[in-house]
Amino acid sequence: MDDALLTVSHLDVFYKRGRESFQAVRDVSFEVQDGETFGLIGGSGCGKSTILLVLSGLDGHWRGEIVLDGVVRKDGQRASAGHSTQLQMVFQDPYGSLHPRHTVDRTLSEPMRVRGLEHVEQRVLEVLEHVGLDSRFRFRYPHQLSGGQRQRVAIARALVLQPKLLLLDEPTSALDASVQAEILNLLMDLKKQLGTTYLFVSHDLGVIGHLCDRVAVMQQGSLVETLAPENLVELRGTHPYTIELFQNSQYA
Repeated sequence: MDDALLTVSHLDVFYKRGRESFQAVRDVSFEVQDGETFGLIGGSGCGKSTILLVLSGLDGHWRGEIVLDGVVRKDGQRASAGHSTQLQMVFQDPYGSLHPRHTVDRTLSEPMRVRGLEHVEQRVLEVLEHVGLDSRFRFRYPHQLSGGQRQRVAIARALVLQPKLLLLDEPTSALDASVQAEILNLLMDLKKQLGTTYLFVSHDLGVIGHLCDRVAVMQQGSLVETLAPENLVELRGTHPYTIELFQNSQYA
């Protein structure tokens, strides 16, 4: 489609296990439209998080083509600095993804200083406000924050460079149920305020169905079906694996 912000074409991802090569992702193609929330679901090890690592530039063992906002990468090519600014990632574990010896202020300001951006202090305060944290949190360390507060900081770090695409890798699964709801509501509010496009990976069908405009189902490294929102609400798929997935209590 002409208004696709991200296009992934014939993506293959490989890993080595000793002398053997293992293919984690097989010939996956999809598009994410500008302003859309696109979900990836599937069982553990199906390749959905691997796709996010490739997109973010953290995994170079791939072939295919990735086009983000008109910029093309092919066959293991690393993302340029400008390209990576357009795309940021929020990880599953909010504590593990934050440097334990860096204050919130350093975590948020360092990416901007590295890129030579101006008005750093103003932007730090602005992005903290976006995620519901006031200036009192600015000079705290990760161990001084709750799990939900740490994930808010991780989201703020992803937003500070004003990316067009946010990769969300199970961003609520490590949190308590009540905090999960808070973070999901925050993500929905941020989408309305900032117009950011989301690529959302989760094992929780309820979360995906609540947030996503379209959802791709993955099985053993392959994309088997793409679903519209009404299919999610009614737990209706056409591929045998999708039907089995919906019948599984984890997704029901």
